[in-house]
Amino acid sequence: MNKFLKEFKDRGFFYQCTSEEELSRHLNKEKIKGYIGFDCTAESLHVGSLLQIMCLRLLQKNGHQPIVLIGGGTTRIGDPSGKDKTRKILSEDEIEKNIKNIKNILKKFLDNDDPSTKPIFVNNYTWLKDLNYISFLRDIGKHFTINRMLTFDSVKLRLDREQSLSYMEFNYMILQAYDFLELNKKEKCVLQIGGSDQWGNIVNGVELIKRYYNNQTFGLTTPLITLASGAKMGKTENGAIWLDEKYLSAYDYWQFWRNVDDRDVIKFLKMFTEIEIKEIEKIKNKDINKLKILLANKTTEMLHGNEAAKNSEQAAKEAFSGNTLSSNMPTINIHSEKIDEKINIVDLILLSKLEKSKSEIRRLVKGNAIKINDNVVSDEKLEITKNLFKDNYLKLSLGKKRHIKIELN
Repeated sequence: MNKFLKEFKDRGFFYQCTSEEELSRHLNKEKIKGYIGFDCTAESLHVGSLLQIMCLRLLQKNGHQPIVLIGGGTTRIGDPSGKDKTRKILSEDEIEKNIKNIKNILKKFLDNDDPSTKPIFVNNYTWLKDLNYISFLRDIGKHFTINRMLTFDSVKLRLDREQSLSYMEFNYMILQAYDFLELNKKEKCVLQIGGSDQWGNIVNGVELIKRYYNNQTFGLTTPLITLASGAKMGKTENGAIWLDEKYLSAYDYWQFWRNVDDRDVIKFLKMFTEIEIKEIEKIKNKDINKLKILLANKTTEMLHGNEAAKNSEQAAKEAFSGNTLSSNMPTINIHSEKIDEKINIVDLILLSKLEKSKSEIRRLVKGNAIKINDNVVSDEKLEITKNLFKDNYLKLSLGKKRHIKIELN
């Protein structure tokens, strides 16, 4: 088996492939270009996109060149895959802003120095914006049948749930197939990688290229990742785990990985770090907390850098040891006048964004899970006063793992 495909499987990336043996032979013969698409529906990607990013890194590691397709055009339509309703249509300015930010995030993960493997960034709006509708229907639309399109999960699930599917969204799979056709023509791209929910769209592209140019191309999908708890990867009770530090600090990113379920640790070391598989097999029976710290350090280092990973680990140690003035602990600022106006503990926690639900905060208070400066809060009506601030700081803790400094200004 080809080295890239072997590691792809060993790390748990593999779900389906259109022609696995032929792809393996093709990869053994020459260096290829493969692409993954990212729609720009938000300013930042979250860890739900991280598996696809690791696939791009693995392509580079094996000497192949990744193409990053940013869907400036398809974002204007909205991918119905896995969605219960039509996505919000964004403005032109919002889409352009999102494209810029997502591109900057991806550059952090990918090697931009080696000319032979440097990522190629493309925006499908460049070829979709000027399509002639009549010509597109005649030249591309004739290769698709409604009967077949209705069998794909992205369409079928919506119809089974009796959720309306607009004609605009119904066209998404044709446009994604056309993207692959364009990349095959312009960049000689022969591989598309995507999540398993993209299988139908990817197969459409492979078949369209075969009919249109008589070229052989390949599709490769990854499994949809869920946490051991059953929750969707990238989502938590407190919101998405964003890859942009504007929305989630390096410390909170580190904490996400540090606090994963014990059952997920070895799987995530394989998927989301570049520690060799043999090394993971050697250490897999070591102390689970040490392995979690290793996971947190490696994932944080990849996104935020080595120093941020070290600082996050140190901040966690200091928070656990009760050091209320840790310089590495995440900090939020509040105006001193809010204290003058008598803010209570529930509103302070809402302000800190450690919790979003008042009822959940009250439940935590009853369970003695909230602390101010390492002292248990037993009254949900506790008023926060300035005398609780030491050197202008207050330490707020929810349970053993969530700590924050609140600074008065």
